[in-house]
Amino acid sequence: MQTIGAAAARMHAPRATHSQPDLELVAVPRDESFKVWSHGYPYRTVRWHFHPEYEIHLITATTGKYFVGDFIGSFAPGNLVMIGPNLPHNWVSSVPHDEPVDERCLVLQFDADFIARAIEAFPEFRRVEPLLDASRWGLLFTPETGAAAEPILREMLGAQGMRRVTLFIDLLDLLVQSVEPAALASEAYRADPARYAGTRINHVLAFIGKNLSQELRETELAELAGQSVSAFSRYFRRHTGVSFVRYVNQLRINLACQLLMSGELNITDICYQVGFNNLSNFNRQFLLLKEMSPSRWRSYQRLNAASAASKSEAVYGVPAIG
Repeated sequence: MQTIGAAAARMHAPRATHSQPDLELVAVPRDESFKVWSHGYPYRTVRWHFHPEYEIHLITATTGKYFVGDFIGSFAPGNLVMIGPNLPHNWVSSVPHDEPVDERCLVLQFDADFIARAIEAFPEFRRVEPLLDASRWGLLFTPETGAAAEPILREMLGAQGMRRVTLFIDLLDLLVQSVEPAALASEAYRADPARYAGTRINHVLAFIGKNLSQELRETELAELAGQSVSAFSRYFRRHTGVSFVRYVNQLRINLACQLLMSGELNITDICYQVGFNNLSNFNRQFLLLKEMSPSRWRSYQRLNAASAASKSEAVYGVPAIG
């Protein structure tokens, strides 16, 4: 990677003034090293927020304004940005409210412990350290780098096993070799997660994340936030984009998917382990969010795994183990 500096992308850019950012809980599947996904617009994570994980964010559709630390800029498809841990950020698309976008961006998230272990295991990974350090202020890559990153990220969405890791390394190698990514936030800007986490909503979100498998009542969370139930309901929806019940159900179904992929528990056990108190409600919520039953979702995952194993056997001439 070439010299990282405050390049022309942030020259004369207005500095952002914001309220406190919200904490986003990034759920990396237990059997994976990082999370890669896509979302449309509007979407619940489209808000001024932060998280401890690194993020590589590529815009694939729409134009608008984006905010990184104290930076404000304009974005278009091909906008590729790397965000360091706990650096607040947001992309706001300029689209009519009645014209939702199916896919607005591709997102890769990974935590500091994972990349530290990779660097320790493979000395060659040390070439990525300057990139990681510079991302504390946010990095904007050239449109050419964004165009080169898109097919890698897009393949990662459906990749399995070692192929995911290979693509991850390809992406980091692309970024390391890119020319002069522009630092976004000012040199004086410092992320302050302790101060962010002290806000009311982040106390609530952290509590939900730690107690997801337990019974969670909106009345108790309202009390934790020091609000009436009606005020808390409005406050929660304003900060997360969804109701309290839907937010909790989304987290629980995501956790259920991880457990279904592991194949170690039956569906009834998974239902109770993720915090649902009856199987019918679990099945109903799963169908609502995934558009299929838990059993069908698991069968598709098994079919996918079997396809990968068959491919391995065809290539190497030996049966896959497991």
